[in-house]
Amino acid sequence: MEPMSDPLAATPHEEDWQWRIDDLARRSETPVDTIRYYQREHLLPAGERRGRVNFYGAIHLERLQLIKDWQDRRFSLAAIKALLTEERSGLMEGIFGGAGERTYDLDELIAESGISIELEQRIREVGFFREPSDFGRDSYDGEDLEVLRTLSALYDLGVPQVAIVEIVRLYAKGIEATQQSVVDLFATGGDLDWNPKDLDAFQSLAAEKSNEILPLARQLVDYTHHRTIQRLTLGAITLGTDS
Repeated sequence: MEPMSDPLAATPHEEDWQWRIDDLARRSETPVDTIRYYQREHLLPAGERRGRVNFYGAIHLERLQLIKDWQDRRFSLAAIKALLTEERSGLMEGIFGGAGERTYDLDELIAESGISIELEQRIREVGFFREPSDFGRDSYDGEDLEVLRTLSALYDLGVPQVAIVEIVRLYAKGIEATQQSVVDLFATGGDLDWNPKDLDAFQSLAAEKSNEILPLARQLVDYTHHRTIQRLTLGAITLGTDS
């Protein structure tokens, strides 16, 4: 079997590589065995072979620092590898960035949010509240805490637990299908008949500009959600009045 190529590997002529692996390990504060593991897993570009020795440069140091930064923000190596392999590392900042200043385990989330264990279990059963691993993480973050606080606040207002669970079940089911179609649009072009060159340009733009695109896309979702509630509520009121 041929070894998998590294789509992000630089050519030996892009810069002057002068560091042996021990030098790279010292500069990056990364064990040599870890560097070799990253190379085997195609997380790190190959070095330049000179005789029996591989040499490395700034591009390798930057990659190691990037991996360490993402790990500090609780991303798994599998998630990091997937984004690097797809040459979509810009999406990491756009979609996942800024959410992980503090991390929590489940007990901490429940204690700080005030949600009951029973309600937390029910929203998990209906697919609304998921394991961090589903998002490439190994712990919960501030967004998870805020949504549990929101659900706890709804319950404190007197909204029955059965209604809360049904609301989040409907949201989880509906949004999953909608967002999958949106993701497919960016990943494969969706149902549109793209020219291959135009699709590649669109995908490259999405990765490069993800920090700007994501907040705008969330505004579209919020607008659609709010206007839909207004329209359906007005329709229900009108129907009730007519009857």
